[in-house]
Amino acid sequence: MRTTTAPVTVAELIAHRWGDHRPGLKYEDGERRVLTHHRTAAEAAARAALLVDLMPAGAEPHLGVLLDNTPEFPFWLGAAALAGAAVAGINPTRRGPELARDILHTDCRILVTEPAHLPLLRGLDLPGVRLLVTGTQEYADLLRPYAAAEPGGARLRTPAPDTRFLLYFTSGSTGAPKAAVCSQGRIAAAGASLARRFSVGPEDVHYVCMPLFHGNAVIADWMPALAGGAAVALRRRFSASAFLDDVRAYGATYFTYVGRAVQYLLATEPRPDDRSHPLRLGFGTEAGAVDAARFADRFGVRLVEGYGATEGGAAVQHTPDTPPGALGRAGAGDDLAVVDPATGAECPPAVLDAAGRLLNGSEAIGELVNRGRSLFEGYWRNPGAEAERTRDGWYWTGDLFFRDAAGFLYFAGRTDDRLRVDSENLAAAVIENLLARWADAAAVAVYGVPDEVAGDQVMAALSLRDGAAFSPEAFEAFLARQPDLGTKMAPRYVRVLPEMPVTATNKVHRVALRRAGFRCADPVWHRSPAGGYTLLTPSAVSDLLARYEAQGRLDVLDRMSRPPGA
Repeated sequence: MRTTTAPVTVAELIAHRWGDHRPGLKYEDGERRVLTHHRTAAEAAARAALLVDLMPAGAEPHLGVLLDNTPEFPFWLGAAALAGAAVAGINPTRRGPELARDILHTDCRILVTEPAHLPLLRGLDLPGVRLLVTGTQEYADLLRPYAAAEPGGARLRTPAPDTRFLLYFTSGSTGAPKAAVCSQGRIAAAGASLARRFSVGPEDVHYVCMPLFHGNAVIADWMPALAGGAAVALRRRFSASAFLDDVRAYGATYFTYVGRAVQYLLATEPRPDDRSHPLRLGFGTEAGAVDAARFADRFGVRLVEGYGATEGGAAVQHTPDTPPGALGRAGAGDDLAVVDPATGAECPPAVLDAAGRLLNGSEAIGELVNRGRSLFEGYWRNPGAEAERTRDGWYWTGDLFFRDAAGFLYFAGRTDDRLRVDSENLAAAVIENLLARWADAAAVAVYGVPDEVAGDQVMAALSLRDGAAFSPEAFEAFLARQPDLGTKMAPRYVRVLPEMPVTATNKVHRVALRRAGFRCADPVWHRSPAGGYTLLTPSAVSDLLARYEAQGRLDVLDRMSRPPGA
């Protein structure tokens, strides 16, 4: 069933592996196991046939996948591609009504999950959603009649380049996460492009340790492996301590990362054999120039930073001459600009000192927009968000950048109400609504402060009701009781102030709060990653600032603190 022309859909890429008996999928299930490309395609074909029979007539051909990185995840990605269906990646860090909303909003009539995640679904109202629980006897019985299925044998609709394939959640400034639409053609083209860029071939093994419900793992790891004929090795959940052992055991040559993953790897105890492995490349976002250099020095592996949202509206191309700290330039034919969101006028070039520090941030930092062609395919059932994203005929990324005189682009953060915490995009308004439930809170504001390494951390400002006093233990207990508080949402910093600053129109003065950050006269409580709040003392602030400086991020923190025009 091999195609005679270059595959242009994910379905064709899956079918292209039929009859390929080289190693295709590696994973651990009590012991390390290996499936061939052919077997992987056969498992996808069986699930495609099951999907066709289970999908209600007239329903949107959407299925939700609430799984860790088990073999079932790529099986179902392949099944959806072959059947002409779409997968909604469901984030297991979501909770309660917010989790239910993600499933129902994307019109999933089938939800594939595993026993470990069943407690997340307990008590949720999911009308019309059929649950398939992998690893159970019932599931095995359902699949058994389809064991002889072949790619292309069962379809809900004929796969084409414009066939909807992914509904992957992203979040912005307007509340609930939005489901970005990704077609088979766009995802297949992205995989082929990365396979060419990084010379991916059958001898490679792509280590997938980032979650497959996230676009990074699917688009930047699974897809180029599929396009280049490389094997995929799965890690159920990211583990810094197991990283090198996995890499050696699987023979991994490539991996992707987001957020603080690189920092977690650097925090492991150095070993004499840190450079004894087959890895040749890491590709991702938000490692930071300092940690990328440390990673290369310690492990002998080059990290390539990239920029490109799941939405596909804009991408920055890294080139060999990209200076440290920059992500690259606009690709050929693209018209990317850094503009003032208020006026739409292009920001002046950045002025950098000899150490690469930005000297004119108040003028040079603006929102990155795409004024030319865009691969953005919209948000599922969210025309308002689509219109906001594409206003005035431009694609607005919602990300802050600056551009140097040579045209190289540098990431500078998120627009005001957006936070990116450990690779997860969060909306401040959602967290505010949760914190507003606390009985002792009279007013709440949530905003981002720069993380010491990359992205943001959540900071909350609270003014308390008359007679109330802030109890860190009571606040922590309140957070633990919220069923829809995602694992990344708990504030890292809590500022307690007598009254909330407001503007002339009586709106919360977020700019002033954000500018002060955790360096203010009011008490600020700091939450450790393990949980528990302690008062941030002057010596603790000094230690924090030293960590920012060591990571080359003190200027980012300082820029946030400056008033406009300073």
